[in-house]
Amino acid sequence: MTIFLTDADVRAAFGWPEAVAALRAAYSAPPDEARFPPRTMARGEGLWLRTLCGVPGDGAPMGAKLIAASPRNRRASYLIPLFDQETVELLALLDGNAITGFRTAATSALAADALAPAGPLKAGVIGSGFEAQHHVRALAAVRELSSVTVFSPNPASRTRFTERLADLGVPLYQADSAEAAVEGAGLVLCAARSRGERPTLREVRAGTTVVSIGSTLPEQRELGTEVMARAALIVADQVHEVAHETGDLIAAKEAGADFAGKLVGLADVISGRTPGRSDPDAIVVYKSVGSAVQDLAVAAMCVRRAAGLSLGTELPVTITPVAK
Repeated sequence: MTIFLTDADVRAAFGWPEAVAALRAAYSAPPDEARFPPRTMARGEGLWLRTLCGVPGDGAPMGAKLIAASPRNRRASYLIPLFDQETVELLALLDGNAITGFRTAATSALAADALAPAGPLKAGVIGSGFEAQHHVRALAAVRELSSVTVFSPNPASRTRFTERLADLGVPLYQADSAEAAVEGAGLVLCAARSRGERPTLREVRAGTTVVSIGSTLPEQRELGTEVMARAALIVADQVHEVAHETGDLIAAKEAGADFAGKLVGLADVISGRTPGRSDPDAIVVYKSVGSAVQDLAVAAMCVRRAAGLSLGTELPVTITPVAK
């Protein structure tokens, strides 16, 4: 039996605490680079098809996320197939549209919880779109937030951000600049690409935990070189991609910053193989580009919860495994 979950089914089945728990299990599995190979992308005539795939080490369903996109038409489709590791049967097909935003925020919450000092967090947020909103909800699911202050260039967007998160019961404030938004914050979330690809966060105080998810390509910038140079620890969901394919680290290295011994994998921190924050006054950065580990863990969690909630549609056909 193969279950299909629509975007509405995925959203109804999703839960922040459950997503963070699923990701914690996934990142605690023994390391094996062969299980999650580098993403691939096919290009042609203004189109691209990206594939992220993996075989989780905790026995959860294996699968992939396929992204078909037409940048010129500003359209994209997302599909996630999940297969049972024992029988290789196709367990589920999911509309993956919502998964990307959910898994990014839930992984950031997992990282922030592991890296930020204990206790309530005062958060400063740069960006007000759905990614920023998801992140605040994810963080609120794992930590008490004493306040959240948001900045984005458009005042109407800042107001919409606070209105949509009012149900959390967290004090929400708006700032007129990025500097004002992060002033006194123990946790800084960067979830918006800068205008003209200039960094949006140029300095932070000692002891700050920075979460950066808005710059994932060489030409994109989010964190200033001073922030990167001062960081005592940089935790990456994909170490090689963050080190060599993100504009923040590329620019910092060109400016002379040395990351030897400072750049570690999120899986190493969550599993306990590598210590996280060791100094309450250290600046610690979590830098994310996204990975199949996250997509598959959250997708499988949604399938499990959907079954309990009687969500989804049983497909009228079966893809039968073939003996080899």
